[in-house]
Amino acid sequence: MDQISKELAVEFYTNMYKIRRFEEEVFEFYKNGQMAGLAHLYIGEEAVAAGACAAIQPQDYIGSTHRGHGHLVARGADTKKMMAEILGKATGYSKGKGGSMHIMAMDIGILGANGIVGGGIPTATGAAYSAKYRGTDQVTLCFFGDGAANEGTFHECINMAAAWDLPIVYIIENNLYGITVDSRRVTKEHDLAKRAAGYGIPGYTIDGNDVEAVYETVSKAVRDAREGNGPSIVECKTYRHHGHNGSDNCAYRPAGELEEWKKKDPLKVFLERGYLTEEEQKEIETRTDLELEEACRFAAESPYPDASELMTDIFVD
Repeated sequence: MDQISKELAVEFYTNMYKIRRFEEEVFEFYKNGQMAGLAHLYIGEEAVAAGACAAIQPQDYIGSTHRGHGHLVARGADTKKMMAEILGKATGYSKGKGGSMHIMAMDIGILGANGIVGGGIPTATGAAYSAKYRGTDQVTLCFFGDGAANEGTFHECINMAAAWDLPIVYIIENNLYGITVDSRRVTKEHDLAKRAAGYGIPGYTIDGNDVEAVYETVSKAVRDAREGNGPSIVECKTYRHHGHNGSDNCAYRPAGELEEWKKKDPLKVFLERGYLTEEEQKEIETRTDLELEEACRFAAESPYPDASELMTDIFVD
């Protein structure tokens, strides 16, 4: 990839650092018993969300997953409302009713995270069909993991999207493990994007810890989709530094694997390229730390929903 602009470099690092720090704060709330449910952290995969979300336009859609905080942060979501939602507070994006695994932000095109493995693929494909039906130039990014790539919804939706040339990019965040199952044990072909050939669409396997590679590849796929050339599959090889959720001790991982992947930490890889001065890096980190400090305070101090809200927002008139 050609030398990127200072503006883009700042955007990449800001979003990756903000995702990292946001997830660290979520984990603290989880460990302190202030967060209901499970914490599926995005730490280690920041380059995928940061690079992919930089490649789309404000009118576009995003389909997310149970590990979806990074997608919202990179899309520019309000971190106060995000953190409040994760804590189940009334000031959250869904008034505290969605929580971590069902957080959504329709004002910025986030169709919602999904607690069902592969459950977001049909939703995102439907959004792409809607855009084509209405004749808009909107494109959908559909994020999911290597585990979801073995679900039936993967084949059904991508086959339909290919047949109808829908404007969607399917992004596989291949972090090697579907919960505790090593994906290399349950697939014969480990480069999952090669499946694209079976649908007659482009497929790309890239380094998901390289934010520039993600941006460049997803930009091409988005451009093709917007021009009416149909869907693509982009497989991003990456790694989650934590377990499947906050209570997972990762006993299934081989010794030394995490340490090897931490050498390819996406924030570290990007900083080593020298796009930012130490002063610029520090300024980004200080500004972000202050934002997240305020987000945590806002979420902690916000009220829980009143019992009278229990049956609201269930049906559509």
